[in-house]
Amino acid sequence: MGEIREENVLLYGADYNPEQWLSYPEILEEDIRLMKLAKVNTVSLGIFSWAVLEPEEGNYNLDYMEEIINRLYKNGISVNLATPTGAMPNWLTHTYPEVLQTAENGIRNIPGKRHNFCYTSPIMREKMGKMNRKLSERFGKHPGVIMWHISNEYGGNFRDASCHCELCQEAFREWLKEKYQTLDKLNQAWWTAFWSHTYTDWSQIHSPMPHGEDALHGQNLDWRRFVSYKLQEFCREEIKAIRVFSDKPVTANMMRYFEPLDYDRWKDDLDVISWDSYPDWHTMEDEVPIAVWAAFMHNQMRSFKKMPFILMESTPSLVNWKQENNVKRPGMNYLSSMQAVAHGADGVMYFQWRKSRGSFEKFHGAVVGHDGTEHTRVFKEVKQIGEDFTKISEKVIGTCNSSKVALIMDWENWWAFKDAAGISKSINYEEELQKYYRGFWELGIETDVISMDHDLSSYKLVVAPLLYLYKPGYAEKVEDFVKNGGTYLATYWSGQVNETDLCFLGKKPLEEMLGIFIEEIDVGNEYFTNDADYQGKTYPLGVLRELVNPQGAEVRGTYLKDYVAGMPVITKNAYGKGYAYYLAAQPDRELLIDLYKELCETAGVTANIPDVLPYGVTVSKRSDRDGKKEIYFLQNFNRQPVEMTLRDFYRDIVTGKDVNGCIKLDTYECLILEKQ
Repeated sequence: MGEIREENVLLYGADYNPEQWLSYPEILEEDIRLMKLAKVNTVSLGIFSWAVLEPEEGNYNLDYMEEIINRLYKNGISVNLATPTGAMPNWLTHTYPEVLQTAENGIRNIPGKRHNFCYTSPIMREKMGKMNRKLSERFGKHPGVIMWHISNEYGGNFRDASCHCELCQEAFREWLKEKYQTLDKLNQAWWTAFWSHTYTDWSQIHSPMPHGEDALHGQNLDWRRFVSYKLQEFCREEIKAIRVFSDKPVTANMMRYFEPLDYDRWKDDLDVISWDSYPDWHTMEDEVPIAVWAAFMHNQMRSFKKMPFILMESTPSLVNWKQENNVKRPGMNYLSSMQAVAHGADGVMYFQWRKSRGSFEKFHGAVVGHDGTEHTRVFKEVKQIGEDFTKISEKVIGTCNSSKVALIMDWENWWAFKDAAGISKSINYEEELQKYYRGFWELGIETDVISMDHDLSSYKLVVAPLLYLYKPGYAEKVEDFVKNGGTYLATYWSGQVNETDLCFLGKKPLEEMLGIFIEEIDVGNEYFTNDADYQGKTYPLGVLRELVNPQGAEVRGTYLKDYVAGMPVITKNAYGKGYAYYLAAQPDRELLIDLYKELCETAGVTANIPDVLPYGVTVSKRSDRDGKKEIYFLQNFNRQPVEMTLRDFYRDIVTGKDVNGCIKLDTYECLILEKQ
């Protein structure tokens, strides 16, 4: 990633918006001083600059941008240069209204806000291409530009990212024609005979709308695929325009659990994965659920390419767009920034460098507040992180996390699962995934988060919670994985439908490998509770409970109540050289952790350190490919100090002190260690 990477420095900086301050030259000059003081070495520039870069159609104003890039570069600060499509200038939307999105009610949006463009519009693509080529031609080989920041948070209007205009409707039909070839195949795949909704002409098909067709699950699923594909296609067009004059790496900042876009399919178009993280710290009884959420997302971003990523946005203090916007308490910004590095980030960036004076984000957190000084608590914490980054960079760069455990999270399964009119609408796919990830987090075990499309051969243990939809070839891939010695855990409500959301008939995929027959699923309530017996202990169960009959599998745990008393909750089946487990009911935290201990023993998976971790404490490990460097991040997410015992001897990379035996971790402390 350019000269900064050669210097083995973790990227550190913020979104910088100098176009808001062009009439305040003294502030722009002061920014340089403050950035150097905070050890900032990189900024993201130009994200919302289209109206300044092209104030009138065809009239480009790039001189101010060059002056800023030159000034930053002269002071040792590099640039992630953005393409400005995240927000359109008014001349564009006024002159060419077709570039505006149409909502699902069929009404075209009026100009304003962000991400309000139609990704199918030829005019939008034309104007984007001209703008991007101008930027690439002017700055594509500038030594101060180390990376291209493609747009900003694609689809980030936070509705469903989709446009329902006639251009998109026709593009959807063409996409379907290419996929299915004939209406007969489409009708069969979507099961349109239901409610007599068989299509007899391609023109009859439209996007799912609340005042039209939205009950054909196959159609809904294909529309979601189409929307993700079209935005990805638009991103590719942006990159293509940049590539005319520049070969610098490209990234597009992803978002938390962003349902509309199948990021796993986007990964191959990007040289570097980056994402924007805004956890809800201090909003629950303790920080652990929030820490698990953030760790899960970091791991997913790392897993896309199995290489370091960048935390492109985070707040050093608070956000302004939630119902309640609380600040990060002392120490939390340090811990959460180091948490990103612990899980594979090679850079931490903030939104934003300086608080806006007006408009929607004027009270969003920033490194520099409206006071404009370095004397705030926030600035001092940011500076401390920058100083410590300089101490650990040489050790950390060139390392990444390596996992023998994978958790399956798949967008197409997510879309289909949410659509399913069965079991319970209160079951939240994201929350279920968090629960399954949390068990490994508490045990200090590295875990990748991957889709069904990924290769499984590098893993020893694969866990697939609520994998309701199976893509073509997935079941065969899993069977090969287990035959060759892998350990696999499937759960309740899995393998129900195929890739077009049609239920499997007869025996479900993987039932033979699992050694069971799944008869039915029940949704319990407070009047019909149940418990599980596993290894002589009793555990309460959640509401989803399946009736499972062993067909050769060993019963490892059973129900204790109701008509399923004595029937399997947990089974284990030998298959080839490996083992396939099945969990038939929703577990509580303790059951899942105890089951994971058995799974890890079966699979030969070990934790990052051999020590017992107190509640709220976890450990991540980064290493180089040769295993010569191993960096441990011991993180305390408790609101109070905790003590623990380390068997091995370590050295604190930041302080140089020896660390071993009984140690005390302060509130929100992160120790960065290497073995002696």
